[in-house]
Amino acid sequence: MKITLCGSIKFAQELVKIYRELEELGYEPTMHEHMFALAEGTAPQLEDSKNGIEESEIKRKYNYIKWWHNCIKNGDAILVCNFDKNGIKNYIGGNTLIEIGFAHVNDKKVFLLNPIPEGVSYVDEIKAMVDVVLGGDLKKIKTD
Repeated sequence: MKITLCGSIKFAQELVKIYRELEELGYEPTMHEHMFALAEGTAPQLEDSKNGIEESEIKRKYNYIKWWHNCIKNGDAILVCNFDKNGIKNYIGGNTLIEIGFAHVNDKKVFLLNPIPEGVSYVDEIKAMVDVVLGGDLKKIKTD
């Protein structure tokens, strides 16, 4: 099963760790190469950010939203890696919400690593699109 990893770039190190765990479990994980570089502190967008380039321009420059869309379309499922951020338990931000939507409308299975965040205005949309909440256990991913 080809699984696209999704989540906040703040969690790049955690995403790389989960990527490796999925490989060990026999899955084919996919993720933008810049996530690996972010985890190492060498990603090109880090320099752009230091030079004052706005986040929206960085996303446009590297075509991130379209890249994730294509990756999700060409995979079998997504794994949303949602951790605590900005005072929100199991945070899911704007980009990740879009990626969940991409997966949902393309009939891809949507796995959520941790429980659905509470207290966000778009909780109903998340609930409508997520297929399986793993409760932190990657072994609960089923290929059927």
